[in-house]
Amino acid sequence: MAELRGLPAAKNIQERITERLVEYKKSDDYPGRLPTLGIVRVGNREDDLAYEKSAVKKIDSLGMQVKVFEFAQDISCEEFLKEFKSINDNPDIDGILLFSPLPKSIDEKKVLKILSPDKDLDGLTLYNQAKLYVGEKDGFVPCTADAVIQLLKFAGVELEGKKVAVVGRSPVIGKPVSMMLTAENATVTICHSKTKDLKGTCKDSDIVVAATGRARMIDADYIGDGAIVIDVGINVDEDGNMCGDVDFENVVNKAALVTPVPGGVGSVTTTILASHLLDAAIKGVKER
Repeated sequence: MAELRGLPAAKNIQERITERLVEYKKSDDYPGRLPTLGIVRVGNREDDLAYEKSAVKKIDSLGMQVKVFEFAQDISCEEFLKEFKSINDNPDIDGILLFSPLPKSIDEKKVLKILSPDKDLDGLTLYNQAKLYVGEKDGFVPCTADAVIQLLKFAGVELEGKKVAVVGRSPVIGKPVSMMLTAENATVTICHSKTKDLKGTCKDSDIVVAATGRARMIDADYIGDGAIVIDVGINVDEDGNMCGDVDFENVVNKAALVTPVPGGVGSVTTTILASHLLDAAIKGVKER
């Protein structure tokens, strides 16, 4: 068994970002300001705050910049739509990270209709989802789903022809990562709470991607000998410790590769966000 840690993959992507940013700043298209991310957050959920802190640190370290737009939990839908449109229409904001789900009082569908697909760094809009569905490569995909693919590729995992079980069908992780794996010619089974013989399906797979949102749900009974296990989950256990959807200690001696939490997929996600930001800045300047 070997841990599949995210930091080496993240560093590899960061090197490419640094090279591209240098070239961008030398180009005639450079507008004289750094690529800028707008983070939009309603309320103070702990997981949002943790990701925001990590994203700000990563973007700053790579020589780009972030503006945080924070709104009260009880903001009205009308007021939020007005504020969000102003952020979206700001030419000095190249990309937007919108934390979701939004409070129930805000109509998220209306918000996403405002969000420009060219600034939608996390692939939330129907436009970018359709791009992914039909296999076009010029849209944005969810950063965490992209991180899973990039981590597997960095580790030299051959995806073509492999049987993959994706446990979870959310539009943020399960569904997009399934489409991306299919595009790599893997054979993908999307599993969920209604899947019959979930353990058997996972155990028969070469790769298991766990995105259930349930702490340590996936134990050794779900994993075949020599399988590769990607843990996308971020949970807090009863002792207040961060853990994934995989029971790492239980699985670690059975899998060929397994990502830890923390230190696995999450280490790559913010770097993917930075890469998407640079893509958006370059594309936006050329179009303008």
